[in-house]
Amino acid sequence: MKAAVDSGADAVYLGFRDATNARNFPGLNFSRAELEHAIDYAHDRNCKIFLAINTFPEAGNAAPWHSAVDDGAAFGVDAIILADVGLLAYTASKHPDLRRHLSVQASASNPEAIRFYQEEFDVKRVVLPRVLTLPEISALNREIQVESEVFVFGGLCVMAEGRCALSSYVTGQSPNTNGVCSPACAVRYEDEGDRLVSRLADFTINTFAPGEAAGYPTLCKGRFIANGKTSYLFEDPVSLNAATMLQDLAAAGVSGLKIEGRQRGKAYVAKVVTSFRRSIDSTHDSNVEVDDLISVTEGQRRTAGAYDKTWR
Repeated sequence: MKAAVDSGADAVYLGFRDATNARNFPGLNFSRAELEHAIDYAHDRNCKIFLAINTFPEAGNAAPWHSAVDDGAAFGVDAIILADVGLLAYTASKHPDLRRHLSVQASASNPEAIRFYQEEFDVKRVVLPRVLTLPEISALNREIQVESEVFVFGGLCVMAEGRCALSSYVTGQSPNTNGVCSPACAVRYEDEGDRLVSRLADFTINTFAPGEAAGYPTLCKGRFIANGKTSYLFEDPVSLNAATMLQDLAAAGVSGLKIEGRQRGKAYVAKVVTSFRRSIDSTHDSNVEVDDLISVTEGQRRTAGAYDKTWR
């Protein structure tokens, strides 16, 4: 959090140390006391704090999620990022003055869906799923009356955020309800001499030749052999990097650029935020190429993801 603030972030999104946020891994996230300190630190430096409460409450046990909303409001967060309709209704009713953002987990990608959340819950910003091309984002922004936020750097999800149930079938835990995708306790790497095998629970996700970079084994990034061809079915284990598309995103009406900084070290956060801050503030060309970020990207390669997709 401090690295992001000190490197020029306008806002930092974070979550509590429980299942109310979609990065619920051991050793990560914020206690209540830490959130209060984070808010003070950020506000003293003209930076905002967005609290992610972006998982879906367990049936019959909404209390932890309600407490997260209530505590965030009491501490003075600048916005809460929500996906669940029930939580949106709760927040709008109990904390009407608290700014509400629609999480990417809600997967709202058309004007009708976004207008529903705006009209029913007074949502001020929507985080768009990573399935839309630049022309689609531009067309969407012309039809909606709320701010839009898009991912520009970090991991690529399996395209339909909020729909992932694969992890729950394999490991018993999912990002949508437990805040955990492919939990580390289910991950194994096994050296078989001529290859390194990565497994998630009882499933083989990938095999790597000697010297080949081995990515983290998530189900959507499995590699398969079909008809003699080896390829990734859903997505490659590479990082999204839209640094060369900032002017285009601005022209498309985007209000916020989202950098994935959770589950990352402070050196990564500082390097990425500094590069994007410099690019945005450039007086000559905001599409500054950030080649030096290759070292912190997954697989040491970059992709523009759906923004520049040609496979539809």
